[in-house]
Amino acid sequence: MDPVIVVGAGPVGLTLALALARYDVPVTVLDEAPPGSAGQDDRRLARTAVLRPETAALLERLGCATTEGTRWTGWRTLRRRTEVARVAFAAPAGSVKAEECGHDELLERGESGDFGDFRGPGGFGGPGGFRGPGGFRGAGESGDFGDPAGPGDARDLGAEPSPLHLPQHALTRELRAALGGEADVRIVQDSRLTLLKQDSSGVTVHTRGDNGTVWRASYLVGCDGARSVVRKLLGARFPGRTAVERYAVAALRAELPWPGEAVLHRAPPRGDEVTARPLPDGVWRLDWLLPSDGRLVTPDALLARVRDALSLWCGEVPAYDLLDTGVHAVHHRLARRWRSGRAFLAGDAAHLLGALGTQGLDEGLRDAENLAWKLALAWHHGASDTLLDSYQAERREAVAARLRAADRTLPTVRGEGGWRAVRRTVVPRAARAHDVLLTDGHLGRGLLGAPQAHTRTPLAPAAPPAGSVLVGTAVGAAVTDVPVTAPDGSETQLHDRLGGKLLVVLVAPGTGVWERRHWLGAGLMPRLAAAVSALPLQAELLVTEGYPGADAHTVLVVRPDGFLVAALAGVRPAELYACADAAQGGATEPTSASASASATAGGQAPEAAADAAETAGSEATANR
Repeated sequence: MDPVIVVGAGPVGLTLALALARYDVPVTVLDEAPPGSAGQDDRRLARTAVLRPETAALLERLGCATTEGTRWTGWRTLRRRTEVARVAFAAPAGSVKAEECGHDELLERGESGDFGDFRGPGGFGGPGGFRGPGGFRGAGESGDFGDPAGPGDARDLGAEPSPLHLPQHALTRELRAALGGEADVRIVQDSRLTLLKQDSSGVTVHTRGDNGTVWRASYLVGCDGARSVVRKLLGARFPGRTAVERYAVAALRAELPWPGEAVLHRAPPRGDEVTARPLPDGVWRLDWLLPSDGRLVTPDALLARVRDALSLWCGEVPAYDLLDTGVHAVHHRLARRWRSGRAFLAGDAAHLLGALGTQGLDEGLRDAENLAWKLALAWHHGASDTLLDSYQAERREAVAARLRAADRTLPTVRGEGGWRAVRRTVVPRAARAHDVLLTDGHLGRGLLGAPQAHTRTPLAPAAPPAGSVLVGTAVGAAVTDVPVTAPDGSETQLHDRLGGKLLVVLVAPGTGVWERRHWLGAGLMPRLAAAVSALPLQAELLVTEGYPGADAHTVLVVRPDGFLVAALAGVRPAELYACADAAQGGATEPTSASASASATAGGQAPEAAADAAETAGSEATANR
């Protein structure tokens, strides 16, 4: 069977290729970049990625070494007022307790979201900014850094995971390194797509360049960015808004009073806000919100902003090296169609977002995770239209929810009724509420960062199965990471088992006390093991001591990407089969490559699966 073609070798395209390779699907990546430029196409420090902990965990499961990047230890919000408000780590949005203190600091703790993708170069003086030999150093700018502004460091955050912030070129480099060991992944450079045709069995594309030729694919995914050629060839509309927000960006090396912490400064001397995020090797990325009038930012104006921020934070302007600069605009756009036959869109080719902390690249990597296991199932065993359509249904709705939340929030935060009015009237409670609203966006909380849940997914049973129970995770939401044990005795975390088969998890308190040879053949395990072996797609049986909100003997059905399909009370083979069948989109349409693999994919009818499970369970009980 023909490979899957991925158009575009950015982080989303490379992540999708790596995920498909983990499912033993051959992939051809078509890259426009010329030969010899692999991993060297964009080394700008001002272009960075902010990944939520669960997205960083996805990359690590795929074998991408992202752990060398900076993980934030906290988020600090500064403003020029004498009142300080604290938001407890992981506290519900809006739960603010204010105190009167003699310093000008508002402390926030928690997760963080992306502050927008870097849209095109737009830098001052090219990729290197306006640095000289050894970098730009402010004249006469040395001195004592002093202590952070006032008491109350945000470093003691316990075991709560923090976001990952790293240069985008470093992420691309690590993805390419991970793909280097994959024999079935081929990256072809200097290949620009010019023609795309589909038929009932695959996709034919033409490319030009040194590797211009005709390619054949089983499926094709356009991960070729905001100006996607694939999207244009498919005729998919891309409506939305242009330049929702504009930012000036600077990457510099300096010592700031908050190592490992991200900073949001409200009401700095120039402009409305400035953020600073740490990068490896003592580098920081600073972003200034620009006026909406579209005026150009001169190098002198940007230097003045840098000096103002550093002097305010450090007491005086410290020595610093200016490494890179740029200006980027945030656009909000959403493609009408993400699937057209055997062709799909992902990442910036399908959506653009980034205002108020929403995360474009992070969402693109979520696209890759959602699509990979579905394409793998289709490639190996065939797939129904319901399964393939579910990619657009789930991911488009998730991104649309982010965009709607940003559109609702922007008028309050940026308009005349927002911070400007608060600053003018100086109403403490309104100021605090505004700060919470804004920082929640950057922290990945509240309306702008609510965890995604596929509440209207087509990959769910038409009606709740008999015996369904409520647990701490809603159906369609991501499961909690708990310790699990496999039947072979290996112990790991639940999230470490994602990205492969369907997972069936039995909540069985006490299994950690008894030896495996005792509980493996006792109680519900024999019947459950038989039911799992009879499912219509490959599944893995796991056992956990406990799960939030779940009673003993609850059975959880979890998709390969970690979303809960159902929670059942006890072993119910027919209902379990129905859940697995719904998770694969119902009856499949076999492909030519699936005939030899169909025996390993299960495929028994629900009644046969139930009978097999009952028989196996009876035999196991008799043997005991």
